[in-house]
Amino acid sequence: MTQIHNNPSGRRLPGRAWLSALLGMVAAALLAGCGVLNNHPPAPQTVETQDHRYKIGPLDSLSILVWRNPELSANITVRPDGRISAPLVEDLMAAGRNPADLSREVEKVLSKFIRDPVVTIVVSGFQGSYPEQIRIVGEAARPQSVPYRQQMTILDVMIQAGGLTDFADGNGAVLVRGSEGGKQYSVRLKDLLKRGDISANVAVKPGDIVIVPQSFF
Repeated sequence: MTQIHNNPSGRRLPGRAWLSALLGMVAAALLAGCGVLNNHPPAPQTVETQDHRYKIGPLDSLSILVWRNPELSANITVRPDGRISAPLVEDLMAAGRNPADLSREVEKVLSKFIRDPVVTIVVSGFQGSYPEQIRIVGEAARPQSVPYRQQMTILDVMIQAGGLTDFADGNGAVLVRGSEGGKQYSVRLKDLLKRGDISANVAVKPGDIVIVPQSFF
């Protein structure tokens, strides 16, 4: 089934068209940095989010612990296709699932071979699922994707990205909120990072993109 998203204009776009539109918005925002504030509304300082349950992503490291069956326990890495293989478990989809749900699924598979299996899955080396990652692009010191954490703010994101480059138009930065159909907000990263203005700190949500344009003067 073709995935449908809303874009800021209100029209509904199929998944590929939505991705192209989003990339277009990113490119336009990067080219528009001129050392002045953009015309987007300021990002809300707080957001309503339910308790966040981490979802496993490709390249996450997992420890699968099977009680009283150490020969079935294993330390594995989620493959790029999002699946895992472990003793007696083959090609099980892990990406996009939380560790508790995946534990129950592994128990279901193992119950065909052993009686009443008890499985615990512990995640390390967090990458997170792609729809929940926060992406920082443009004139950040280290543009990258980072896994979302509960109550994360844009200050946390920018610390992880190493702050701004010397060429960044920090107060012209844009936050694109994927959970709101790509709605764009202005964020004052220069005030926050260079001047210590904590009022410029705002909450982020899974799937947000932070775009830092270049200043031309």
